[in-house]
Amino acid sequence: MSFEEDEAFEHTLLVAREVSVYKIPPRSTSGGYKCGEWLQTDKIWSGRLRVVSCKERCEIRLEDPNSGDLFAACFVLPGQRENSVETVLDSSRYFVLKIEDGSGKHAFIGLGFNERNEAFDFNVALSDHEKHVKREHEKESGEASNDNQIDIHPAVNLRLKEGETIRISVKHKPTGGAGMLSAAGLSGGVSGTGKPKTLSLAPPPTGLEKLDHLFHRHPMILLLLEWLLAIKVLDSRVLWKM
Repeated sequence: MSFEEDEAFEHTLLVAREVSVYKIPPRSTSGGYKCGEWLQTDKIWSGRLRVVSCKERCEIRLEDPNSGDLFAACFVLPGQRENSVETVLDSSRYFVLKIEDGSGKHAFIGLGFNERNEAFDFNVALSDHEKHVKREHEKESGEASNDNQIDIHPAVNLRLKEGETIRISVKHKPTGGAGMLSAAGLSGGVSGTGKPKTLSLAPPPTGLEKLDHLFHRHPMILLLLEWLLAIKVLDSRVLWKM
């Protein structure tokens, strides 16, 4: 494992201008490390820190601020942050890093920030990388599950190909011509010989039929006529007696 691998895909998440590195004693208790046990005489190096994202791996690089030469590197693998970076029990500005030389050998060193906000940003950068890797895994697993699904309704191309045509047959449904003619007061149709009959109009109503229709709709007119007729008969009788 080396920080030079996948160099084209690396992305810097954090730069701290000055940090301190300490030679730390073995862990005294199973609970964790304490920076209060580190002596100022145990300080072995100071320089720049960079947190770099290299695909799934996150690298903590300790570099010379002038030349950029690498002093040590800590590799944080997905889901194994606690194995590479450990917080101390008595301060929020100090950490313990597991550094590696790329050949499988490793050692533990103490890391100290001058300001608390720098230590806070360090934690945030590591968390952001973990979240990014998790989102990428979920995205890949979602795409894989979609590929494994069987489409039971494949898309059908209903467009006409070049040269194809559509033919539509329309059947003429015969209408009830005789019934329509009867409703209109007309008669017609087809004779027994298959020839069409000529249309014949119904005769117009007579005068009596018109009066009967008028009296039926307006009975007061009939009563008025009967009253006038009775007056006329009465007048004729008076004139005859004179």
